[in-house]
Amino acid sequence: MARMSAPRLVLASASPARLALLRQAGMAPEVVVSGVDEEALSAPTPAQLALVLAEAKAAAVAARAEAAGALVVGCDSVLELDGRPLGKPADAEEATARWKDMRGRSGVLHTGHCVVDTRASGEEGRRSVTASTTVHFGEPSDEEIAAYVASGEPLHVAGAFTLDGRSGPFVDGIEGDHGNVLGLSLPTLRGLLRDLGVEITDLWAPR
Repeated sequence: MARMSAPRLVLASASPARLALLRQAGMAPEVVVSGVDEEALSAPTPAQLALVLAEAKAAAVAARAEAAGALVVGCDSVLELDGRPLGKPADAEEATARWKDMRGRSGVLHTGHCVVDTRASGEEGRRSVTASTTVHFGEPSDEEIAAYVASGEPLHVAGAFTLDGRSGPFVDGIEGDHGNVLGLSLPTLRGLLRDLGVEITDLWAPR
């Protein structure tokens, strides 16, 4: 594909962590929330579900007038434990039960990535892939879990945990990309952009 000049960058997500990752990497994306009903979508595996959700979010935003001529990035994360997909817990009770199930074990955090170049037509302007990172959970006590759930944080993040928040001390380690666990793998994004003829350095905001 012939290389095209870099367009505006639009993040199809309300995630503060994804926005922060892009900004820390030198980019200045606009944020347009997709409004996709995640509960209405399904897939055979957790990894495929993450990709289906990411593609749906990117497509929904790419179809809007305000995204015309832009490069749209959609992402969604799903934790896989015992073959089950775990997104954001519905309430504190579910978050508590989930942490008691996860502690001392390992899960796989799948993040679907989809990039849509609205200047191109059809599949020529779309690339998507799922990146996966293994997460080794520590063994927080019942009291620590209760305190964490009471903070409200686990109700707003996939898998009921995040590395850059209060649950960071309860994660013993990871195998894979740190950013992927936060919601966006920068190396993965770079690869998708290159496939579309865009260099990530072209998206850096002026200093």
